[in-house]
Amino acid sequence: MRYIKDIAHSHFKIGLYQWNGKYIIKVEAGGHYEQIYKIDETEFAATEEVDSLLDTEFIQTVSARFEQMHNDLQDSLRRNDILF
Repeated sequence: MRYIKDIAHSHFKIGLYQWNGKYIIKVEAGGHYEQIYKIDETEFAATEEVDSLLDTEFIQTVSARFEQMHNDLQDSLRRNDILF
């Protein structure tokens, strides 16, 4: 996997990679959770176009998904008596 660049964001670490004919957008939250999106390179004329995907609505859904991921993990930890 080839690193291309970081995409600036105030709440998340976002990296853009290239691998096997795809752009990979990796969004990380707090070092505990990550979401990965793979898109065919043929969908874009240039890597700069990938940035346009990260609009406000997309970031809001990513944020909500991170919150749900956190809640799912916490629920499982409690359910299995790992978290007190």
